Amino acid sequence: MNILLEVGQAQLGGAIGAGLAAIGAGIGIGQIGKGAVESIARQPEAANDIRGNMILTAAFIEGVALFAVIAGLLAVLSK
Repeated sequence: MNILLEVGQAQLGGAIGAGLAAIGAGIGIGQIGKGAVESIARQPEAANDIRGNMILTAAFIEGVALFAVIAGLLAVLSK
C-alpha cells in the first residue's frame, strides 16, 4: 500500500512541477516583453538591438522550460 502512495505522490509532484515550469516560463517571457517594449519606448533608435536580445533571451527561457516540463512529465509517466 505504501508503494502505491509513493508512486501517486511522485506523479502528482511531476504534474505540479511541469505546470509550474510552464507558468514560470510564461511569466518570465512576459517580463522580457514588457522590458523590451519599455526600452524601445525610451530609445527607439536601439529597437533592433533590443528586439534581437529579447528574442534570444526568450528562446533560452523557452528551452529551459521545455526541459523542466519534460522532466515533470517523465516523473508522471514513470511507474
